[in-house]
Amino acid sequence: MSNTTPSTTRTFLILASLFGLLAVIAGTFGAHGLKGRISDDLLVTFEVGVRYHMYHALALLGVAYVCSLTPRRLPVIAGWLMVFGTVVFSGSLYVLAATGFKKLGMVAPIGGTSLMAAWVCLILTAFKLPCQCSATSD
Repeated sequence: MSNTTPSTTRTFLILASLFGLLAVIAGTFGAHGLKGRISDDLLVTFEVGVRYHMYHALALLGVAYVCSLTPRRLPVIAGWLMVFGTVVFSGSLYVLAATGFKKLGMVAPIGGTSLMAAWVCLILTAFKLPCQCSATSD
């Protein structure tokens, strides 16, 4: 029985698109709304959040694709870990930069660990996918 469905693929495609849109909005807000209003250090923190937000929006596109290729659970787990990790990591950096509340810096590693776990799930998925290489001889 398949653990992934077309709706799973669709969900990750929608989330990837939404994350990409929100990353562009956040980047624009940082460049135009926050510049000059917060310290340069906090602006750099905000930009790190935007960068990882966009990276993982793009990565979720890959997860959606992998989910369409295999019925395995690992890419689904990877996708949800990326969603959680992006919200916690980037979200905590956004709030930290906007408020200056430094204790939120302690939350970011939880999101970062989730993102790393997602990538490990994708590595394991790659090892479990069948190789569809065709050997040709001359």
